[in-house]
Amino acid sequence: MQLQNKQQRTKQWYRILLVVGIVFVSFNLRPAITSVGPLIRFIRDDLALSNWSAGLLTSLPLIAFALLSPVVPRLANRFSNEMLLLLGLIVLSVGISLRSIAVTFLLFGGTLLIGLGIAVCNVLLPGVIKDKFPTKVGIMTSIYSTSMGVLAATASGVSIPLAVNYGLGWQLSLLFWIIPAILGIPVWIYLLKKNGKEKSQGLRYVTTNDNRIWKSPLAWQVASFLGLQSFLFYVTVSWLPEILHNYGVDMATAGWMLSFCQFIGLPASFIVPMIAGKLKSQRGIVFVMTCISVGGYGGLLVGKSEITMVFSVILIGISLSGSFALALAFLGLRAKNAKQAAELSGMAQALGYILAAVGPIIIGFLFDITEAWTIPLIILISVSVFVMLFGFGAGRNKYVLDDE
Repeated sequence: MQLQNKQQRTKQWYRILLVVGIVFVSFNLRPAITSVGPLIRFIRDDLALSNWSAGLLTSLPLIAFALLSPVVPRLANRFSNEMLLLLGLIVLSVGISLRSIAVTFLLFGGTLLIGLGIAVCNVLLPGVIKDKFPTKVGIMTSIYSTSMGVLAATASGVSIPLAVNYGLGWQLSLLFWIIPAILGIPVWIYLLKKNGKEKSQGLRYVTTNDNRIWKSPLAWQVASFLGLQSFLFYVTVSWLPEILHNYGVDMATAGWMLSFCQFIGLPASFIVPMIAGKLKSQRGIVFVMTCISVGGYGGLLVGKSEITMVFSVILIGISLSGSFALALAFLGLRAKNAKQAAELSGMAQALGYILAAVGPIIIGFLFDITEAWTIPLIILISVSVFVMLFGFGAGRNKYVLDDE
């Protein structure tokens, strides 16, 4: 009896640490990217970059997501989840360090490494959640997406104060976000050692040779929903401060507005996956999020008053957070098991982030040509409508390999 109680306590302690480890990984999935947007003007001017190449600082990690995402499930056949997540945090730390050096080659090289490190964690977490918490996908996705959003929003808000108010410059302001990665590494070292002798307990991603997931229309709809929603998110974190600055807002306030945009969406980030997990079809959620998105970007298009800007930012924040959390939930809800969730995650993120990667570059290029934000904002409204169309398909009550 005493031995049984000890085993139960050990198992409970492990699950608590696993949740803590998931939260720490989530903390690292966005701040290295969202910290860049408010600082783009300083980086661009310091290194004499064009707007489209400055947009590449946000797009490069997404390109890395797209390239590495299909490979990660195969790597997981050879290494444990703990090993790969630990490796992802280490690569991320190295990338943040290199990016903080004011040399163009290291800036972009470090940015690429950041993308590779995050890509590993991005792909693994939905499958790990499906495997370790199969009956709690909704609540665990809420915890994961909300944790991600908290630090993403914080990074956007404090980047300018760190760089200007505390005199750190853009280099040390970006380097600051190595801290969450360093804090997460010891947790995953412990979890790696804990499972070192129990490989059979780890999630194994046995991939199919016929790549059936790539033939599933539903999987393509999930991937397109994720990609176009991410297109909106990464364009917003890259260029919203510039849009607001162009409308007369100073850069420090514009940075905090981007932070506010993400903070205001945290309740949606937490609530949407839980609601989605209780519904057979998520089409209604998709429709509501799209209407809010169109209202937000439309507000920036038609009005430049302070009230209009604040209201628009609120709507954009709610729609981005809610839609992204729903996209993450789809990776578990549209799969029957952890294996399918991992394959869908890898496929959806590979295709999805290709779409997302072109966003900041295209919008920066359009602004270079037109020297106005009208056409870029019309593009964002149009993309919002396409998000709804693909979301209607992804929100069906089906599994990815049942629609062949």
